[in-house]
Amino acid sequence: MSEKLTKEKRFQYVIEWFETNMPVAETELHYQNPYQLIVAVILSAQCTDKRVNMITPRFFEVYPDAESLSDATAEQVFEVIKSCSYPNNKAKHLVGMANMLIKDFNGIVPNNLELLQKLPGVGRKTANVILSVAFDKPAMAVDTHVHRVSARIGLTYRAKTPLETEKQLVKFIPENKLAIAHHWLILHGRYVCNARKPDCLSCGLKIWCRYYSEKLKSK
Repeated sequence: MSEKLTKEKRFQYVIEWFETNMPVAETELHYQNPYQLIVAVILSAQCTDKRVNMITPRFFEVYPDAESLSDATAEQVFEVIKSCSYPNNKAKHLVGMANMLIKDFNGIVPNNLELLQKLPGVGRKTANVILSVAFDKPAMAVDTHVHRVSARIGLTYRAKTPLETEKQLVKFIPENKLAIAHHWLILHGRYVCNARKPDCLSCGLKIWCRYYSEKLKSK
């Protein structure tokens, strides 16, 4: 590009590209209500959405709501989710989460960041996913894809933690686009900007990408 690419301009161009080329971007997890989503997101930690979607139909058949899940033992839940990663820990988190929902929230998933983070198995990233996806709130959930892709493109700079990435992104992405921007970056990281071998040649963002620009300079 002939003009100087400021951070503001980079964000503007990237957002405009996604709006044109990925106008619909949603979670690939299957869910029908906030309870199902929180279960699916807890299961998705270090596990593919495809695998989670294979587990959840049976899970929701056995545990259709927080009350039924709170009555289960971690051992019983383990048997249903054992094909996902870290099933022992996730089984404990799921039962603990359901018990707290029943005890403290009348079985209803809260729509507040601080309250969500009180639930077992729910960190800041998971809480932000619930807020943006289930409750349509302006929240930026940062997982490994978002953290990596944001840094590669040049949307973030020297962000060492997901929280630092989140703070830099929310500063420049309009509030009404935060929820979809989370999915833009995840899907781009999943299918184009792969961790080991980013597909730069077919990437529509390469003209504004810091990583691609530095790659060209090194040749």
